[in-house]
Amino acid sequence: MTPSSPRPRFFRKTVRAGIVAPLFAVVALAASQHLGAQVFPGHDTNAPVDYAADRIELQDRQNRVVLGGNVDIRQGELRLRAARTVVNFTDTGQLKLQRITASGGVVVTRGNEVATGETAVYDFNQRIITMVGNASLKRGSDTLRGGRFVIDLESGVSAASGGRVSGTFSVPNGD
Repeated sequence: MTPSSPRPRFFRKTVRAGIVAPLFAVVALAASQHLGAQVFPGHDTNAPVDYAADRIELQDRQNRVVLGGNVDIRQGELRLRAARTVVNFTDTGQLKLQRITASGGVVVTRGNEVATGETAVYDFNQRIITMVGNASLKRGSDTLRGGRFVIDLESGVSAASGGRVSGTFSVPNGD
């Protein structure tokens, strides 16, 4: 075969795909089992939401509240900190939170679990938190990084995507 022949190139791609695809599946499965399967498990998404910030602006006609400066939002053991948030709600006789959109160094914590990103959206209807932009998820000494994370608060499962996903798993001592 000559170097310009398509057969060796196809063979190399097939071999690479045959090795890389299963390896990727194993790593993704290990990541979901190791980090994702227990991320924020058992969170009470119906718990009251408390907030504190340097500034608050109620935009009644738009059904939203804008919090700015050292925003600190808590729901049960879940804590969200950011520079700015927009809280969307419906008001049909009773105030119901729909979504919190946070920006500016967003940090979401619960116990020893920490998720960070440039922007986060907590969707109360779907009970998910989506972290975007240099997103990372850390639990103990294990870390997972990606462009985007979706944390399902009902199941405790998280998924990373958006560009190359990387991370570090700690290995138990053989003692």
